[in-house]
Amino acid sequence: MTRRAKPTPTPPLAETADGDARHLPVLRAEAIAALAPRPGGRYLDGTFGGGGHTRGMLAAAAPDGRVLALDADPAAIARARVLAAEPDVGDRLVPVQGNFADLAAIARDADFLPLDGVLLDLGLSSYQLDTPERGFAFRFDAPLDMRFDPERGQPAADLVNALPEEALADLFWRYGEERRSRAIARAIVGERERAPIETTARLASIIERAAGGRRGGIHPATRSFQALRIATNDELGALKRGLEGAVESLAPGGRLVVISFHSLEDRIVKRFIDHERATCLCPPEAPVCVCGHVPRLARVGRGAIHPTPEEIAANPRSRSAVMRVADRLADRGADGIAP
Repeated sequence: MTRRAKPTPTPPLAETADGDARHLPVLRAEAIAALAPRPGGRYLDGTFGGGGHTRGMLAAAAPDGRVLALDADPAAIARARVLAAEPDVGDRLVPVQGNFADLAAIARDADFLPLDGVLLDLGLSSYQLDTPERGFAFRFDAPLDMRFDPERGQPAADLVNALPEEALADLFWRYGEERRSRAIARAIVGERERAPIETTARLASIIERAAGGRRGGIHPATRSFQALRIATNDELGALKRGLEGAVESLAPGGRLVVISFHSLEDRIVKRFIDHERATCLCPPEAPVCVCGHVPRLARVGRGAIHPTPEEIAANPRSRSAVMRVADRLADRGADGIAP
């Protein structure tokens, strides 16, 4: 494996933020240190969001390292284009509207392969959460949309008003781990027979009545809204495809960094890395290995990285973040020898 360059110090957060205090990049210093961007390198930010991580990569990879910044949200890509127009950035930043599930094809089309690093910062940006008309937050009365790309796919209202009761209950349990999923689904089906459920406020009110009051200070609609958002955007499917695309696109010694925000995401990331670092996938009872599995990743560090107490105090939305890091190994032939 190639020796990694010593990471270039990046400017403090205040100097690299996009000027809007609504969005603070989570685990920014840790992510940039893990990626260790170097001059001349090629990096991919799978979720540009507010641009904090991308700015850190560009600063560390100066003067000629480049970043391919993706985001399904057109508003995020508009922000990325503003950043690309800055004199010290220019063509070092290539913004593309697209889902990181397709990162391998996007990087290939942009002539950006192989990559030296991939960052996937999962979940919502504060911009999306704090924009009422996007329909992600139940604290606003807004259309029940929840799509990362408002021009693609079906809004969350379609799921709420069309899915059978059993399918709704399964959705809330599978993606939100909501213990009152059946009661919530039953209440939704009953209410939508009176009139379609089209706003976040009405849905939150239905869920609150069905699930009871707040639990530990958490609004009873929190898990159900999470589940709807994940289903609306096929987030777990996109994550699986994005992880595979990242491994295919990374150069030997390239680094994969993933920041997740709930157990469903982190479980997928952990299992993927464990699978790709395994030297054998045969059942334990097999006398000899016959699977021929060749590891493609090596785990970096002992496991998950979490925000510091100081970061959580400054940005409470970071409290559930988990970061995992892995290195891309060199491909090996049938004889087990790297080409």
